[in-house]
Amino acid sequence: MDDEEIFDVIVVGGGVAGAVCAYRLATAGRQVVLIERGAEPGSKNLSGGVFYCRVMEQVFPGFVDRAPVERRITRNVVSFLNATSAVNIDYWDARLADPVNAVAVLRAKLDAWLVEQCEEAGVLVMPGVKVDALVREGGQVVGVRAGEDELRARVVVAADGVNSFLAQDAGIRAKEPTDHLAVGVKSVIRLPRKAIEDRFHVSGAEGVAYAVVGDATQGCAGGGFLYTNDESVSVGVVLRLDDLASKGLSSADVHDHFLAHPAIAPLLAGGELLEYGCHLTIEAGPQMVTHDLTRPGLILIGDAAGFTLNTGLTIRGMDLAAGSALAASAAIERALTAGDFSQAAMDAYGAELAKSFVGADMKTYAHAPALLEVERMYADYGSLLADVLYGMFNHDLTPRRHARQVALDALKASGIRKRDLAKDAWLGVRAL
Repeated sequence: MDDEEIFDVIVVGGGVAGAVCAYRLATAGRQVVLIERGAEPGSKNLSGGVFYCRVMEQVFPGFVDRAPVERRITRNVVSFLNATSAVNIDYWDARLADPVNAVAVLRAKLDAWLVEQCEEAGVLVMPGVKVDALVREGGQVVGVRAGEDELRARVVVAADGVNSFLAQDAGIRAKEPTDHLAVGVKSVIRLPRKAIEDRFHVSGAEGVAYAVVGDATQGCAGGGFLYTNDESVSVGVVLRLDDLASKGLSSADVHDHFLAHPAIAPLLAGGELLEYGCHLTIEAGPQMVTHDLTRPGLILIGDAAGFTLNTGLTIRGMDLAAGSALAASAAIERALTAGDFSQAAMDAYGAELAKSFVGADMKTYAHAPALLEVERMYADYGSLLADVLYGMFNHDLTPRRHARQVALDALKASGIRKRDLAKDAWLGVRAL
């Protein structure tokens, strides 16, 4: 094959990570191909999420005003849900609006826009193409094969999602174990703009994001979520696969149970179902990124590399995907300039990650998955909080007790041992 038939970079996967990487390299003057399995960008993504989007200003200045985002998240609610009660920590702050900290997005809209930016920058976009294998020569990845066709490049970037086939094909890792993965079940429900404003106490472009534990998942490790779009609400659950199987629960049933909860159902009343689906997601990102992320001529980014964080308060993936794409593009640009695509050249990606917020945050929250494995998080603590508050707010004509005594009595009634409470508190301190 003639040298002019070899692209500089092939990016496999047209999500946030793949698009940002392709765009960055194309704007640096590189010949880039972006291959997307879906018929259209975003068609394989379950719509939406909360995007901590300040990293995108480095790539697309004025991103929030230019891109098709939904609402700007200025309220965050952490909810401990029980069968007949909810204890909410409701946080609003004007500082989250300027500069914009996070936005709700619908991926079909966002991914299409990102790919448009790639095309305008000169990226050759190939939708509806399934990559079957990596092409190797002399121990180095030199391209990809799709059916009977081969495409060659100096570097291949795997941005092909949670169960990255390319990572497996390269021998970087086997299929992830179930304790590293979760299933997300989500509904997108249309509501009038006024109903959203009235029910969620937002106005204008403001939005709210809920993180929910407890009865939301019927005791299964994971949590519920809800966030507001312009004229719809995205709501659902994320359930760890191993715990879901061990408890014999159906992910669809848990999702329906959450939406029918008396604290959630009124928020959705009268809405029209626009979308429903399931999607694998990463539950133990810090453990996944202990894998190698490179081979000669190959780099993993985004979900394919395991860059997702669930701290219990926030679920992050898109910002880490974008950050890993920027780190990868910097390493690839140096490799292309030097004409060196060896293992050592690709490993410069690790150094770029280490000095970015991606590497720092993955290290900071390395203990978060351990906290999310504590079963008391999903049943006992929500009930304990509700019982404490019930004892303080329920004026039933019996003599009042100090809050300390109310809390001690509720703790005793809960059956939670003080040493377990202390241990879990320490896990929380380490995790967060």
